[in-house]
Amino acid sequence: MRSRNFKGKVAVITGSNRGIGKAIAFEFARAGAGIVLNGRDQAKLSETEDELRKINPNVIGVCCDVSTVSGGQLIIDSAINRFGRIDFLVNNAGVSIRGNFADLKPEVIKSVYDTNILGAVFPTISAMSHIRLTGGSIVFISSVAGIRGLPSLSVYSSSKMALRALAESIRIEEHRHNIHVGLICVGPTEIDEGKTVMSADGTALVLNRRSGKGVQSQEDVARAVIRNISKRKFITVLTTVGKLNAFLQPRFPMLVEKMILKNLKKFEEGYR
Repeated sequence: MRSRNFKGKVAVITGSNRGIGKAIAFEFARAGAGIVLNGRDQAKLSETEDELRKINPNVIGVCCDVSTVSGGQLIIDSAINRFGRIDFLVNNAGVSIRGNFADLKPEVIKSVYDTNILGAVFPTISAMSHIRLTGGSIVFISSVAGIRGLPSLSVYSSSKMALRALAESIRIEEHRHNIHVGLICVGPTEIDEGKTVMSADGTALVLNRRSGKGVQSQEDVARAVIRNISKRKFITVLTTVGKLNAFLQPRFPMLVEKMILKNLKKFEEGYR
């Protein structure tokens, strides 16, 4: 999809200073779109901005927390001030957590919900009037963990399930404005070296590198996002295990539960 021409269009990607969000930004940049990067680490954000400018000069970085009302407004205002329009909003910002539900600290639960849900809500609300004008796309980056609640990922799974409800409602409400809404259910994906998630008490837990059969690259996810937008598709489920989960869960939920119980160790690393 690198030949896709988005010249003259503008993409806002939250949580795009690293990982999947960064890969998505590069795909849009190669297609000619203006890019609005986002992250909470100014140094990392500036580094990514410099990398992108080597292939596309139409890039700005906005350092803010999109899980706050002011942060969600700032990234959209910055996009309009720089480019005058928004065609694509990709709600990618997110955090993950590992730990049994009974062990989770309340403040950790709140942090995950704030980032994963409100971090998509506030930019979307702020961007809506602008995307109505362009008949553009709002995309939510979810997970196969949002199809079925998984062990050690209860809060993460539920936060990703919430994105589907948002996407379904917005699709209907904004149909008359020709807004495309997409939901990307990401499966096991390669991660940046040193990537951390939160443990049950909020301390950082470094994830092991992912590789091998069934693990996709960040670039694979980015290209899937571009395809979803180009075809104005609703739900895109990635990886074989994700597609299998999406097929089996609504039809045979107890079978899925038995399969999970027999493979608990495989869920220690969890999903994105």
